[in-house]
Formats: sequence, C-alpha cells, structure tokens
Amino acid sequence: MENTISELMKGRPYDCAGRLDKEIRCYDLLDSLNIEYYRIDHPAAPSREACRGLDDVLGTQICKNLFLCNRKQTEFYLLMMPLDKTFCTSDVSHQVGSSRLSFASADYMQEYLDITPGSVSILGLMNDKEHKVRLLVDEDILNSNYVGCHPCINTSSLRFHTKDLFGPILKALDHEMTPVKLK
Repeated sequence: MENTISELMKGRPYDCAGRLDKEIRCYDLLDSLNIEYYRIDHPAAPSREACRGLDDVLGTQICKNLFLCNRKQTEFYLLMMPLDKTFCTSDVSHQVGSSRLSFASADYMQEYLDITPGSVSILGLMNDKEHKVRLLVDEDILNSNYVGCHPCINTSSLRFHTKDLFGPILKALDHEMTPVKLK
C-alpha cells in the first residue's frame, strides 16, 4: 500500500489482488445487500489519532470501536462510539448490567471477530456465528447521517448511511444492537 491516502472511491476496489479475505468478505456482504458505500485506501490507521486525518476525505467520522469483556471474560462487547468521546467503564457497565468492563484480549478478538487490534469494526460481526459478542452503540452514532469504519483491516475505510448499517447490514450480520449513552 502506498504512503498516501487515495481519493474517495465508490464501492469495492477494482482489483482485490493482495487484499485479505476478510476485507473482501466485507465488500461481498455490502455488494450482496446492494448497499451504496464509499471507500478510501490509506496507510495503516491503528489508532483514533491516525484516523483523524481520514475523516475529511471520507466525509464522515470513523467510529472508535472497542472490544470489551466482563471481569470473568465470559461476556464480550463491541462498543461503537464517536472519536471525541471518552470510554468510562463504569458508565457503560451500569447501562448493560455487566460487571466492570475492560479491554478483551487480542486472542478473543481474533477468535470471535477474525480481527486484529487496530482493525476492530462492526463488520467483524459477520464472523461471530455463535453470537458471543454483543453490539453496543453510542446514541450519537445512531443520530448521524453516515458511519465510517474499517472493512476488518485498517488500511481502508468505508462510509455508508447510518440507516443502512443499522438496517439491512445489521440484519445480515445477524446481530442486535444495544444503544448506550456516553458522556
């Protein structure tokens, strides 16, 4: 991948050679649902700071996605939130009725979502066939027009309508969403 951000393109790459299967499966899913989406390719963006410059090109804010678990590591959560909000474990734990939440290990992330740290995405739920991960979404994400996320790899970013993500895409991922309110 080159060291610059590509221009905003509609849909999947013309040539998927050299791309990971999990990324291609994201495009296959979106295309099978006839979802309109836009994509940019860029250098690896494994942190929220690295994503900040991508927002302008993408035309929306890329969500911060946190992979969490309870204290006993028996319940797992994917939290989608705006980049400018801070995660407060006690606040979210109280809202979902779970013991204190903390970051889950990369091993669980790989096992349940087929994603590595820095590439966490709601689209990884397509790999959670046993429904081990509960989706939590900050209400500000639900109130936005567009959502930005990675296609399970942090060298590309996608933008699609929020109504598409929490409508046909979420239905195809076979998961439900729990709204939360972060301060």
